Amino acid sequence: MNAKTATGSVRMIFAPARRVNRSLTASVEKRALHWMAERAPKWLTSDQLTMLGLTAQVGAGLFYALSRYNRYALLVVILCLVINWLGDSLDGTLARVRQQQRPRFGFYVDHMVDIFGSVALMCGLGYSGLLHWQTAIAMLVAFLLLSSESYLAAYTLSCFQLSQGIFGPTEIRLLLIAGNLALLHSPYSTLFGHKMLLFDLGGAIAAVCMFTTAIVITIRHTAELYREEPLP
Repeated sequence: MNAKTATGSVRMIFAPARRVNRSLTASVEKRALHWMAERAPKWLTSDQLTMLGLTAQVGAGLFYALSRYNRYALLVVILCLVINWLGDSLDGTLARVRQQQRPRFGFYVDHMVDIFGSVALMCGLGYSGLLHWQTAIAMLVAFLLLSSESYLAAYTLSCFQLSQGIFGPTEIRLLLIAGNLALLHSPYSTLFGHKMLLFDLGGAIAAVCMFTTAIVITIRHTAELYREEPLP
């Protein structure tokens, strides 16, 4: 269905995809964000929060890199992750509370920001020496693959998954914070008698889980779309 704008050009009516979040912290987080959005100062905008989230994620990558020289930079990483959560999670809620949604602009910018921020974060981790570059790249590729599937599913199935199972962005941040605190004690872990970097172990597990999830969801969504669009 088309609608003519005041200038006479034709623009498609955009129907936002249904948002689904079943993560562990989803219900508590939703209430907290709504509470903060209702009390946010009027000068604060969603765009400012989006930029705050991106800046904080790039900062987290930078201080991960600096932790190669001073391990206490990990404490600043934790602060950056908290600020990233605030900016990345509150921007959309603030727009909805104030009835200032821009569905296409918000969806596009928010997720491009996530992609650039994730690249910065993984580059910082790779340089930090807290894990091998191969692990950092594997995590980044797996994240981008899973993200791509989510964006395509949002377009084709009108359902955008904010979480996969009980894990969402907030849970990932909490795991990174817990890992940072553990790194302050020691960067190593022991598995079956073998000593290895803690973040190599956690990163390998995360990459395998994301790759596996992407494959399983792709098969499920492919089958669903095949049933909805059978051959004549």
